[in-house]
Amino acid sequence: MQKKKNRLIRMSDIATEQVRWLWYPFIPYGKVTIIQGDPGEGKTSFVLAMIALLTTGNLLPEETLAAEPISVIYQSAEDGLADTIKPRLEASGADCSRVLVINESDRELSLCDERLEQAVQETGARLIVLDPLQAYLGDNVDMHRANEVRPIFKRLCAMADRTGCAIILIGHMNKAQGLKSSYRGLGSIDFRAAARSVLLVGRLKSDPAIRVVAHDKSSLAPEGKSIAFSLDADNGFQWIGYCDVSVDDVLSGTGSVQTKTALMEDELRKMLVKSVPAEEVFRKASELGISERTVKIAKKNLNVQTEKVGGQWQWRISDSRV
Repeated sequence: MQKKKNRLIRMSDIATEQVRWLWYPFIPYGKVTIIQGDPGEGKTSFVLAMIALLTTGNLLPEETLAAEPISVIYQSAEDGLADTIKPRLEASGADCSRVLVINESDRELSLCDERLEQAVQETGARLIVLDPLQAYLGDNVDMHRANEVRPIFKRLCAMADRTGCAIILIGHMNKAQGLKSSYRGLGSIDFRAAARSVLLVGRLKSDPAIRVVAHDKSSLAPEGKSIAFSLDADNGFQWIGYCDVSVDDVLSGTGSVQTKTALMEDELRKMLVKSVPAEEVFRKASELGISERTVKIAKKNLNVQTEKVGGQWQWRISDSRV
């Protein structure tokens, strides 16, 4: 019996392609990204806030180039769509007509489900989110066994590559302490190995309302700077921006983040040792990427004195507040 010849592909015959990005360098198109953290740290809130920006064509944090609004397929096995997911999306300003859900009432979805690719083809969605990863492995799959996890992830990665759709898997971390982040994810380390990007979400002990997203693995670009956001009952979700908090800091809850309000307060202390036109203050804030709303909060916190001189508002901090 004659043996079949191997089907070999010459690298010279493969057309070179550039990696395309949903959010550089955190989330590539056509690849799998994992976002993980302990329960209750803000992973879902972070992703829903991101979806709100993507579906409305608004800039992602620290981005400078606007993009067209995209459609997103969002599957949640833990939170109710009507009482939790949709209210959060609406609160974030999302275009809910662009957020789609595959109906699982007749049959539960899994990572290898053909309905994922079919939904992308039918809707043109550019992002799929599965929350949490553990709920979509499928029946009789032991997430701790590499030989069971690898073929599932291989098929998922192949689907992402075929469609060019970005895939985000949200995962919980295990409770082990003192381990590297590589070994804190639930299940086989093959999850992490297959993902091209891994983001870690956690809160800081110094200020539990502040959460940080740290880039734990990046196979396609240099790791990005950590990004902070605040999340509390009074103010909801608010982006803060880049910060100098490491993956190890996120794991341990240490480190600190200077919020834009604190940054503006520092700037006002330096500027307002003498009377300065309000227009100049707002111009400086714009250069620092600080909103008018944040300036007014900082102004109130420092009890900035104002007076109108020659038709122009002047700001000054009393000597006791500098």
